[in-house]
Amino acid sequence: MPSFEVVDQDGMTVRSEDFIGKGKKTIIYFYPKDNTSGCTAEACSLRDNYAALTEAGYNVVGVSKDSAKSHAGFRAKYELPFRLLADTTTRMLQDFGAWGEKKMYGKATMGTLRRTFIFDENGILERVIEKVDTKNAASQILE
Repeated sequence: MPSFEVVDQDGMTVRSEDFIGKGKKTIIYFYPKDNTSGCTAEACSLRDNYAALTEAGYNVVGVSKDSAKSHAGFRAKYELPFRLLADTTTRMLQDFGAWGEKKMYGKATMGTLRRTFIFDENGILERVIEKVDTKNAASQILE
């Protein structure tokens, strides 16, 4: 797992070390923006299947470049049971390979690439989901 240090929706510092060697696998999913249709569908899929994910031994964490304040509102509005990390500098996004060129309406821009990374208990990458089905994000992980 790439090293990182960011804050969560409550302004608490979160480091990569917080997830390594703690006896749980870690799902880190990167999404473009709070309160947008695709990102909300993805977060709600993970929320609705959170019990199955935790029973399977996973810790779930969402990441976008939105602020901690934006994350706090998004998390409260949709009653998300997992932490949302604010990578306002995009450093974590870049280190994970979740920042790159996107085409929108025929125009190329740099932005967040929707990707899900699954790490084992020791922080070793097990799988990357690059084509995330936002409405079925949890089932993609559990399959």
